Amino acid sequence: MKIITWNCNMAFRKKAEAILAFEPDILVIPECECVEKLIFKSGIKTPSSVLWFGTNQHKGLGILAYNGLQLTLIKKHKPGIKTIVPIAVTGGDFDFTLFAVWANNPDDPDGQYVEQVWKAINQYKRLLKRERTILAGDFNSNTIWDRPRRVGNHSVVVKYLDKRGIHSAYHLHHLQEQGKEQHPTFYLYRHQDKPYHMDYCFVSADIVSCLASVEVGEHAAWAGYSDHVPVLVSFDQDKINKPVKLNADRPS
Repeated sequence: MKIITWNCNMAFRKKAEAILAFEPDILVIPECECVEKLIFKSGIKTPSSVLWFGTNQHKGLGILAYNGLQLTLIKKHKPGIKTIVPIAVTGGDFDFTLFAVWANNPDDPDGQYVEQVWKAINQYKRLLKRERTILAGDFNSNTIWDRPRRVGNHSVVVKYLDKRGIHSAYHLHHLQEQGKEQHPTFYLYRHQDKPYHMDYCFVSADIVSCLASVEVGEHAAWAGYSDHVPVLVSFDQDKINKPVKLNADRPS
């Protein structure tokens, strides 16, 4: 199974072919246009399920599933946390809860970026489990921007998730420290000399050992599409234990 998160910098319908070449099962696409505008050109693989969240039809959070996977909004969704969304993923070899993340809410006076993630993981703490849980997307945060006295900075978010057995796939796979990442996921103004790491995939303890690879796109290959590069996380499903089905009453 492969999950890819990529902030596409809008107009995903015109860029989908590039990311679909990597054969994802799940795409988390911040800055994606709404479903009604997702009209792909002929020959582009059709998703088996699509969800979208946002207030700007040109720039929201898109989640696309392929290969028969289905996406269902979990009924405990808090609309006030606009673009961090709990989703039941079903129809594959195992079911899991996906939190699709685009940490960007300019209308929230408490903070636009990592503060949104902090609010979400507290609001959804009963859904944050050590099994079958994945958070993926554009967190718009990094330890280098921590404000020490700010409640819920990036380091606090990471520690909160760690205590619940949910860890950054990139940092585990590449043996990296938070704030000292060797592979940028964002280039300010698309300039190669302004790199940052702010896109993540956190996975629960039961599937950490199933990580097969974690790849980060190269600036040269993706700068023509976006100021972000994709993060591609692959799992070896043969190593995943007996499937755990989500409770039928969880999705709305």
